[in-house]
Amino acid sequence: MALGDSLTAGFMLPAEAAFPSVLQRRLTSMGFAVEVSNAGVSGDTTSGGLARLDWSTPEGTDLVIVELGANDMLRAVPPVVARQNLEKILQKLKARRIPVVLAGMKALGNWGEDYARQFEAIYPELALAYGAPLYPFFLAGVQGEDKMTLPDELHPNAAGVERIVDWFAPFMAVVLTQQFGPPRKS
Repeated sequence: MALGDSLTAGFMLPAEAAFPSVLQRRLTSMGFAVEVSNAGVSGDTTSGGLARLDWSTPEGTDLVIVELGANDMLRAVPPVVARQNLEKILQKLKARRIPVVLAGMKALGNWGEDYARQFEAIYPELALAYGAPLYPFFLAGVQGEDKMTLPDELHPNAAGVERIVDWFAPFMAVVLTQQFGPPRKS
């Protein structure tokens, strides 16, 4: 399951072009028998993700990709608040014995160096504390690339989602193999 904001939900994209659908197709083509549910909500913050965590992760959820924090940063939510919410999400999933992959986010320069340093430290520190695999920057290879984003220059277009998955899928293949064993042979 992918718990996230508009970057997960597929803002302005058809469902089949959203991150969870593209990731599922790619992992399936690599031999993994997966179903990636889209629990992305456009505009969601870490507090929104925390509020809907329990009903977004039904019984039987095997793994959760947590991609939250971009909207906190865009709204200048204090990093300590985003950290507390993400930590509560990780605690709840750990208590349910659901493995987590944490997708990191980088701060835009709007709020200054101190804010960026505090915000960006959230992800590696929580990943280390909770033993969660960390994908360092969800928008790697997309942010700042005009051909990979919608006109707002924030959200990935279909090509941008494909690029995210190009880089994210091999990372997930390692995680899935470690958690559940190697993919089936074709």
